[in-house]
Amino acid sequence: MSTRFGQTLLLLSLFAAAGAEVFFQEDFDDGKWESRWVKSKFKSSDEGPWELSAGKNYGDANNKGIKTMTDYRWYDISAKTPSFNNKGKKLVLQYTVKHEQNLDCGGGYIKLAPMSDQSKWGGDSEYSIMFGPDICGYSTKKVHVIFTYKGKNHLIKKEIKPETDELTHIYTLILNPDNTYEVQIDLNKVESGSLLEDWDMLPPQEDQGPQGSFKPDDWDENEEIDDPKDKKPDGWDDIPKQIVDPDAKKPDDWDDESDGEWEAPMIDNPKYQGEWKPKRIPNPAYKGKWEAPEIDNPDFVDDAELYNVVKDNGLVGFELWQVKAGSIFDNILVCDDPAYAKAQAEKNIVPLQKAEKEMKQKKDDEEAEQRKKEDDDRKAKEAADDDDDDDDEDDDDKKKSEL
Repeated sequence: MSTRFGQTLLLLSLFAAAGAEVFFQEDFDDGKWESRWVKSKFKSSDEGPWELSAGKNYGDANNKGIKTMTDYRWYDISAKTPSFNNKGKKLVLQYTVKHEQNLDCGGGYIKLAPMSDQSKWGGDSEYSIMFGPDICGYSTKKVHVIFTYKGKNHLIKKEIKPETDELTHIYTLILNPDNTYEVQIDLNKVESGSLLEDWDMLPPQEDQGPQGSFKPDDWDENEEIDDPKDKKPDGWDDIPKQIVDPDAKKPDDWDDESDGEWEAPMIDNPKYQGEWKPKRIPNPAYKGKWEAPEIDNPDFVDDAELYNVVKDNGLVGFELWQVKAGSIFDNILVCDDPAYAKAQAEKNIVPLQKAEKEMKQKKDDEEAEQRKKEDDDRKAKEAADDDDDDDDEDDDDKKKSEL
């Protein structure tokens, strides 16, 4: 989306850039992006169109990315990459996305995938990594980090919140050969940790003990017990729950022969205190809730190369459903050096983010000022109309008095 990298390239072979191995880099800047990116026919007529756009607000009008254009459409598009494998090295996947349409429901994530038929590439196609924001209403606002491991897709167990405004944001995923990871938004770390702990790619190292691990007979799980020193007061059980209403009187017109013998109604006894229970005190023998001890899980087999999810990459692409179109994608970088990715972003993206934000703020301020002026004009007109009505009423009163 800018001239920052010079002519936009789809690399046909790996090359070294300032010590980094760059597998793929795309900024949609040379006017030839459609020769590199293939629009899928996976959803047939439900596939939406893509266009090159800088958006409504931008840091540079010539800095453009690919934009989804039609509401309620699928967007499946991919570009070839040189074949690469992330074994024994770091992997960085970085790109920008701007939801300037104030996205209420739609994806904004990117995928790395093995080579396949690009004309049919879509949701059913195999992929190794899916990364980026997904927004739909109030219930779904997350950053996906999904890895395919041994043929199964595994979602991160942590909740990562995406940015939801209308500005450009940088999403960065870093995979390390020590089976750790980091997720950044706008170059700030928002999550990190262990692949083993934060995904269920492997079974747990330890598991609950077998059913034979019975709780010891003397294990007490009761946090409180009855106070053995508390005694029921004398006469407690002699107090009835209800008593005869002492204020009740037989009606004057009551006839015992025809109405039967009159009986005063019963009422709740204000002195009745219910069933007696001893007070509760902390249990000195309490040992906590019993849990069977963890034991080594026989199904667990460690994998020192858990991070190596990219075996033979061939494509990078977007596979999205959007209720409201208008997202702009740009600045795609796949490399093995987090420092290089950060330097590229700081040099070529961050300054444009600042200018874009200033442009939007200026427009927002101007629109707010215009709304205020229109509101003031409306109130002034209403006040003038009220004055005219008062003058008319005064004239009518004067005419009536003259008559």
